[in-house]
Amino acid sequence: MENRLYNFSAGPAVLPETVLQESKAAILNYDNTGIGILEMSHRSASFKKIALEAKDNLKKILSIGDDFEVLFLHGGASLQFHMLPLNIACNQKTAYINTGVWSNKAIKEAARLGSVLIAASSEDLNFSYIPSLKSDQLDNDLAYLHFTSNNTIYGTQFQSEPDSNDILLACDASSDFLSRRINMDRYGIVYAGAQKNLGPAGLGVVVIRKEWLSKSSDDLPPMLSYANHAKSESMFNTPPAFSLYVAGLVFKWILHSGGLVAMEKLNQEKSDVLYSVLDKSDFYTASVEKGSRSSMNVTFRLPAINLEDKFIAEALQAGFSGLKGHRLVGGIRASIYNAFPLQGIKDFVVFMQKFESDNLIS
Repeated sequence: MENRLYNFSAGPAVLPETVLQESKAAILNYDNTGIGILEMSHRSASFKKIALEAKDNLKKILSIGDDFEVLFLHGGASLQFHMLPLNIACNQKTAYINTGVWSNKAIKEAARLGSVLIAASSEDLNFSYIPSLKSDQLDNDLAYLHFTSNNTIYGTQFQSEPDSNDILLACDASSDFLSRRINMDRYGIVYAGAQKNLGPAGLGVVVIRKEWLSKSSDDLPPMLSYANHAKSESMFNTPPAFSLYVAGLVFKWILHSGGLVAMEKLNQEKSDVLYSVLDKSDFYTASVEKGSRSSMNVTFRLPAINLEDKFIAEALQAGFSGLKGHRLVGGIRASIYNAFPLQGIKDFVVFMQKFESDNLIS
């Protein structure tokens, strides 16, 4: 597609161009139905087929069977901060690993509803690393252990699932969902907002172990009950229809591209190219220590704030957008989700090297 920038935005973020092209056509006339996807009833046969196919394809990607349910809900990931403990804690203590802003928000919501154990935290160094967890610190009667797999703001990522001493995991995977393989046998629930790797904002994708659905009390408000949404096939009310449609296209794209094995390989290659430049440079400094670095959000600093401002401005002129770091940490953040092309990383590295040579401080 012509006249498009390389989009490094942390979210809403880059989508596959084939998905954008197909969505563009569907807005005017979906599958020759004479109705655009934005106008289509969620009760129609056409949309029910879209939703069912999206669900089936996500299960294929994750290699899960009938022991898990897939829900497409409103509210992105943030609503899940409250829905999860409301439905699953059931007066049990919960445990959370604190690795940044989003895990903090999840902790606060869980604390409204019951007792929360902070199992580990990296707050002491401004969330610049993934903290270690000793599983013997966890009580066997915990409802779940919650972690945020990738931290968009700080650029950290769990390299593997935390040791939970057989306690089922609950994961906010918003910014690295479907970017790599995970062991679903370890999880009770994985949830994600769509606007990083899946599609437009507004959609929350929830993959939950079916046996957990029975924990939802009949007294819960219907819109906040996992069991109610599962019973209604995510159609209790009008779902975020367009976001769900686009997510379905992304699921097809991932399968066609080789699934999670291919996504993981590509994402590792992209991040390795970028981190290699950072580690060899005395001009750029990676913000996160090795062993905790994200393959989705690469954060780094320049020698001075005025140089960072200049870098962002000149990068935009050169065709690289969305590089300004989060307001809480500053610096530069290059978000390179599944759909971000490898060629974009290579072109960006050339820009970085030229900027360094033009702005070296003697």
